[in-house]
Amino acid sequence: MKKGLLLIDRGSREKEVQDELRYICEKAKARGGYLFSDYCFLEVIPPYIEDGMRKCFGQDIEALTIVPYFLYPGRKVKAAVNTVIELKPKSKIRVAISKPMSFHKLMTKIVDERIESTLAKNNIAFSKKVVDVLLIGHGSKDPEARTSLRYVVDELKHQYRNISYCFLEIEQPNISQGIEESAKNSPTVLIVVPYFLHKGAHVKRDIYEDLTPAIEKSNIKNIFITEHLGMDDKLVDLVLERAKEAENDY
Repeated sequence: MKKGLLLIDRGSREKEVQDELRYICEKAKARGGYLFSDYCFLEVIPPYIEDGMRKCFGQDIEALTIVPYFLYPGRKVKAAVNTVIELKPKSKIRVAISKPMSFHKLMTKIVDERIESTLAKNNIAFSKKVVDVLLIGHGSKDPEARTSLRYVVDELKHQYRNISYCFLEIEQPNISQGIEESAKNSPTVLIVVPYFLHKGAHVKRDIYEDLTPAIEKSNIKNIFITEHLGMDDKLVDLVLERAKEAENDY
């Protein structure tokens, strides 16, 4: 069967975001045996979902698998899926929609590797059992988003002295509160993980508006910030796994 793959991302004007999506699409196409692979955006800038699906429908494919490329199963994912459902009747191509990227052990593994690489980069040879970790998530009005971040924390909590989470916006604890609570535990070293798929505006600028003054106020001596999730081949693995799950419905 000739298949295509379409990733739906939230959307960003940052070039790095588009570079990361192209990388994931190219790797997934090569490894997954897809004739065609591309991405589109729910909002912010084109190509929007309508543009992406129209392009896919113009390809020489018999089936199209759509992966919502989101960390949280919140309202944005639901909006993306509803748009796809509305557009499906416009083509005879079979369309399958996967689950988003949340609630999977590969996400936990990526976070763990980001922490390990940051410790190594800064020549920190402590056991993980003396390391504290703070994840920064985006924040959402949908309660399932918090649950998905909590999943990562619960999967990793046995490895580290303390691990907790906070949010950039919408929800609490916010970043200032997250750093303040972390300081109460008197950490020997605190690793901060920006739990974001892309190096967009949030990772490049927004989180630091709150994070930098919070760190300065905390008096924690050893704080290090990891890379975001980014262009990781484990994300390609997860895209392909989610796609294969959905393709069982063809």
